[in-house]
Amino acid sequence: MPGATLKWLPLTLANWLDFERLLGTRGACGGCWCMAWRLQRADWNRGKGDANRLAMRNIVAQGRSPGILLYRGGLPVGWCSIAPREEFVALTRSKVWKPVDERPVWSVSCFFVARDHRNQGLSVELLRAAIEFARGHGAQAVEGYPQEITGQHLPAAFVWTGLAAAFRQAGFREVARRSATKPVMRFEIERG
Repeated sequence: MPGATLKWLPLTLANWLDFERLLGTRGACGGCWCMAWRLQRADWNRGKGDANRLAMRNIVAQGRSPGILLYRGGLPVGWCSIAPREEFVALTRSKVWKPVDERPVWSVSCFFVARDHRNQGLSVELLRAAIEFARGHGAQAVEGYPQEITGQHLPAAFVWTGLAAAFRQAGFREVARRSATKPVMRFEIERG
């Protein structure tokens, strides 16, 4: 299936079941359901599992799309959380990922790729799709907060914010680094 056509769609109620199928019973990892950056830490911990799933579904039910699904040959194989930075409360309390400047940005906060589809460049495809999604909503820039990995292998659960190499390949550039392994990467969206 690696040669199958790729297509992305925003997460909506119409494809909610694809999201659930992709993230599985554990909500990708430990009952997260991609809510870790959207809630205060205590609320996220209390909600691990079904409450976090319902919180994400509530966002979608309100008509907001909190990210995109990537399909390969009609099957959901990847997820990327992207929204205006202010929707991610975890960013407001981070010293490493505090704002670089006053510019309004959209943030890529999380990736999930189905196990059988990892290490095939889908993170780069998800980033390109995230840029298009943000552009379609009037964003001026997209930021990400990946891991900088040099020569070591980390389990997928530890690189849920993405890898800096994938961001570079998708055209992002480093705009700040407040930690040796956690650059702030940005893609400037040109207006035509």
